[in-house]
Amino acid sequence: MRISIFPLPGAILFPGMQLPLHIFEPRYRAMVQDALARDRRIGMIQPQRAEEGAPLFQIGCLGKIVEVEALDDGRFNLVLEGEARFRVLRELDAITPFRQVEAELLAEETHPALAPVERASFEREARRFADVQGYVVDWDAVTRLDDVSLIDGVSQIAPFDLAAKQALLEADTLAQRCELLVQLMQFFGRRDSDDGRVTLQ
Repeated sequence: MRISIFPLPGAILFPGMQLPLHIFEPRYRAMVQDALARDRRIGMIQPQRAEEGAPLFQIGCLGKIVEVEALDDGRFNLVLEGEARFRVLRELDAITPFRQVEAELLAEETHPALAPVERASFEREARRFADVQGYVVDWDAVTRLDDVSLIDGVSQIAPFDLAAKQALLEADTLAQRCELLVQLMQFFGRRDSDDGRVTLQ
């Protein structure tokens, strides 16, 4: 399938999750107008480097515009809801100002869930990480989240680098994503506390 893409460094989207976006560049305003005229779908994908025309990572997520506010000056505020991850087959020679790819949608787990020990391990590490970073978290609300909302939600907003966020998106199962999140929180939390450098973006 042909997908119009928004290559945004540090931004990933997961199926079932929502991502608010402020669209101001002319080419992406054109992309939103095109999507609204067709099927309201846009592909979120990370470039491998934060520079113009950089190669893309292979895996992204198709999102549907579920909320849109058109501003008087042509900008948009919108909310994308993730529908399915996709794999880029090739980039197309598009005449549009925005990039387009040919892609295939990836099958997802039918009933993703964590074992109780996996969930407990994640919550324990998340509490430690939040303490180290100085985050204020409503842990009562966290414990009420279902496994998918918790793991994919944290994966989407986690302040890790491009490669780490991409690895989370590429994990095929919820359990794999959970395990990787725990490892990343341990790694980034330890580096940050050991040498005082800010390792998060």
